[in-house]
Amino acid sequence: MIEININTPALLFPAITLLMLAYTNRFLSLASLVRKLHSDYHIGEKNRNVLSQIKNIRTRLNLIRYMQAFGVLSFLSCVLCMYAIYRNWIMMAHWIFAASLVFLLLSIMLSLLEINKSTKAIELVLSDIEELDKENIFTDIFKKADD
Repeated sequence: MIEININTPALLFPAITLLMLAYTNRFLSLASLVRKLHSDYHIGEKNRNVLSQIKNIRTRLNLIRYMQAFGVLSFLSCVLCMYAIYRNWIMMAHWIFAASLVFLLLSIMLSLLEINKSTKAIELVLSDIEELDKENIFTDIFKKADD
């Protein structure tokens, strides 16, 4: 069996902390987007893509919630693993460290799904803009020479 010491789970601390910071930043940017959509809705700027955006945001918020939860579970497992090593419960430490790695893997996989949803949200906005910029006979006639 592979030797495990107290430094092994401690190596994951910076990685998990940076991931949690990135997840929090994603959550905060989504929260500000929700506030903006809410204020636009109350002002009366109703866009036909708003419902699709809201559905996407709701899914992304749930993904971020689970990403953070698995990240926290990974962090807690690292701490428990360090305690198990301290108490010289080596077999239990191996299992707890394995659980920590599984939680971290799940968190990263959910992050990949959230990134995919995020790009779909940007595609929604771009599709709305592209519809405004569709070419027709008038845009062809009055097209600028520098285009």
